[in-house]
Amino acid sequence: MPAREMMKRLAEVIDAHRWDELPQLLHPEFSCHYVHTGETFDRDSWVRLNADYPGFENFRLLDCVADHERAAGRAHVTGTTDGEPQHFEVATFITVRSDLIVDMTEVWTDVDLTAPAGTRPQ
Repeated sequence: MPAREMMKRLAEVIDAHRWDELPQLLHPEFSCHYVHTGETFDRDSWVRLNADYPGFENFRLLDCVADHERAAGRAHVTGTTDGEPQHFEVATFITVRSDLIVDMTEVWTDVDLTAPAGTRPQ
């Protein structure tokens, strides 16, 4: 499966909370690195992290740029913590091998952060 189609399929499976289908998209040598926390997950731990994440609601793929083996996607993620809505943006980069995702890097951020003082033009 081309990387663009794999990114779309990944987003659909996550958004629908079909956790039993998630491992079927991931290569046995799968690795996911979270740049923002420095964590790295193998296939089983990354599936478990997603399936068990408290308050997760939606994953909406907003943009995807790809060639045959690699794709970069941007998504909006919603959830709830202590009854309060949470909004995140994530950039996901995947590499596909043998029609499965073998490598992933994600960068997550909260929405509505304020830039540090003095870093924007007046």
